Amino acid sequence: MIDYDGRRFSPVTDDRGESARVAVYRQSGDLLWGHFSGGDARRGTLTGLCDADGSLRFAYSVVLGDGAVVSGCCRSVPTVLADGRVRLTETWERYGDHAAEGVSILEELAEVPDGAAAS
Repeated sequence: MIDYDGRRFSPVTDDRGESARVAVYRQSGDLLWGHFSGGDARRGTLTGLCDADGSLRFAYSVVLGDGAVVSGCCRSVPTVLADGRVRLTETWERYGDHAAEGVSILEELAEVPDGAAAS
């Protein structure tokens, strides 16, 4: 199982708003939770499970910059990159007034060495 605790992820996209989003994951055993913000997301949270193969299943909710409140579910499948970072291929679905579905790619952000400024 991949240990997601403390890992930070950001979408892989050319959209500057989306690429500014950062998610921080927490994990205890198979329980996963986290928060995210940036881009058009003022604040978002997720709660779910990590399967033995490192796949994630979670529900999320987010408040967007325009005041919309969106919720949905997601299934993420990990790939470990050559440098040890994790890439997540997410299949997601949104509910309600903002119903949609799609696939997104997130990549783990490289750790910032102590004392170095984050970009």
